[in-house]
Amino acid sequence: MSRKNEALDRRKARVRRALRAAANGRPRLSVFRSSKQIYVQVIDDAQGRTVASASTLDKDLKGSLKTGADIAAATAVGKLVAERAKAAGVTQVIFDRSGYLFHGRIKALADAAREGGLDF
Repeated sequence: MSRKNEALDRRKARVRRALRAAANGRPRLSVFRSSKQIYVQVIDDAQGRTVASASTLDKDLKGSLKTGADIAAATAVGKLVAERAKAAGVTQVIFDRSGYLFHGRIKALADAAREGGLDF
């Protein structure tokens, strides 16, 4: 495994350990960012199930996006996951950035989810 992946795995584990301590029963808004797409899930760790999810590959978004790997796509996914989470009855979450820096697409997604009504 490369040094870059090892560093990402260490950051991811450190972030998740801190989230588990601070969650207080709130679901986790987990982000995965690839070079071409962005994926988001609202996960209830107590029950071990996904409450809501969204990605740039969803039928609702795929046709309207130029690419799945830019800030506009992340903003659209953030709004969509907030809408779906609210429909499932979730308003408070804890943000799991999965070791990614809170910058660019990750920040745009978080800001859009907050605008959509999620509290974190």
